Amino acid sequence: MQDIAVYKRAGGTEAIPRSLLIIDEFQEFFVEDDKIAQTASLLLDRIVRQGRAFGIHVLLGSQTLGGAYTVARTTLGQMVIRIALQCNEADAYLIMDDNNPAPRLLSRPGEGIYNDTAGTMEGNSPFQAVWLPDDVRDTYLSQIRQQAERNGRDYPGPIVFEGNAPADVRENPVLRKLLEAESIKPSPAARIWLGAPNSIKGPTEAVFHRQSGNNLLIVGQRDEATLAILSVALISLAAQYPPGSVRFIMCDGSPPGSPPREFMERIIQAIAHPVTIARQGDLGEIMGGLADELKRRTDDAQSEQQSRDRHGAAEAPATFLFIHGLQKFNKLRYEEDFGFTAGEAEAAPNPAALLNNLVSEGTRLGFHVIASCDSYNNVNRFLSRKAFSEFEMRVLFQMSANDSASLIDSPKASTLGLHRALFYNEQEGYLETFRPYALPAADWIEQASRELARLLNSVSP
Repeated sequence: MQDIAVYKRAGGTEAIPRSLLIIDEFQEFFVEDDKIAQTASLLLDRIVRQGRAFGIHVLLGSQTLGGAYTVARTTLGQMVIRIALQCNEADAYLIMDDNNPAPRLLSRPGEGIYNDTAGTMEGNSPFQAVWLPDDVRDTYLSQIRQQAERNGRDYPGPIVFEGNAPADVRENPVLRKLLEAESIKPSPAARIWLGAPNSIKGPTEAVFHRQSGNNLLIVGQRDEATLAILSVALISLAAQYPPGSVRFIMCDGSPPGSPPREFMERIIQAIAHPVTIARQGDLGEIMGGLADELKRRTDDAQSEQQSRDRHGAAEAPATFLFIHGLQKFNKLRYEEDFGFTAGEAEAAPNPAALLNNLVSEGTRLGFHVIASCDSYNNVNRFLSRKAFSEFEMRVLFQMSANDSASLIDSPKASTLGLHRALFYNEQEGYLETFRPYALPAADWIEQASRELARLLNSVSP
């Protein structure tokens, strides 16, 4: 349909909400004549020209329109409503039209001109802005909130892009709905949330199907952001599995007693599922146990009965192995030759060999590995080529262009800022920029813990 009116006349029944795009200091897009300015100019022009037919409106604000570069005059020409406060003569002509210098005559604070005829002199309507003290403003906002709550409608929150700050997990409506649900609803694929997207869509997520390549690798030297991703991942997964249907194993490379270790221990205590803590000396036993379980599931899947009905393998509990700081576990360092030394024919297999085999063969049977590593060089040292290729989901923080290209076939990670990361999904074939979550606040962790305890207790044995 060409617009909302035609859609309704044609019998459309689904409500189409109006969208308001607000850009404060939009002039920052045009401080330089570069790719950002050119892209912003094209997209703004398209939204301004075509958006209003579909209920999309634009509100642009700036202290000045002066400078070598600014939004195109043809785009401004499509914006009928103009509001000018006190400004200089150059800005007055830019805000209104070439024959309307009235804004330059304004002198009192808060005095302005409202014009809804695309800036013509005839459309000038002088006004005085109202000053609201903070307490009065807060009172009005509270009244609006109460009225919305009385209506009983579920209003979606605004989508806010704030690039100079990490994302807040409390603003993830999908995870919040999951935690506040009446009961756990099993899903064919588990998912974890990584952060807020740089586009109008749901939170950035990694989905774990029981198929090859469904492991997640986090690479970069953003320790706090990595810890936040792993923490939110644990809570996300805990809310999706009834008791006894999932197993968590945590290999934490943080030093004992350090703030990161203490934070992770707090998360582990909060999720209500049992978690196996793997220390350096336990790696051989734990990896051996995982290898035995993998072999058992493989034998079950290959049996004659399972060839006709594979429900046994599919219903086996999901197992998530978290490795926080892969580079700190020397026993997991990959060696080309895992052969035994003389006289040690009965020695236990190397944990690194077992890890690489688990990554390569385990996903289709419900084993998934979520690992973080500080650099691409260490990824090469700890993972075989085969195992690396099985991490088809990857999160990258800022790094060199060469390392980025080696990890995701693109140098894009070299241009990332402080609160930016890339999510690469090789299987789905897309690359997404997002803002990783900040470390969850203590009150949110406590609330999530209560909700998880309620969810798990509500499941009948």
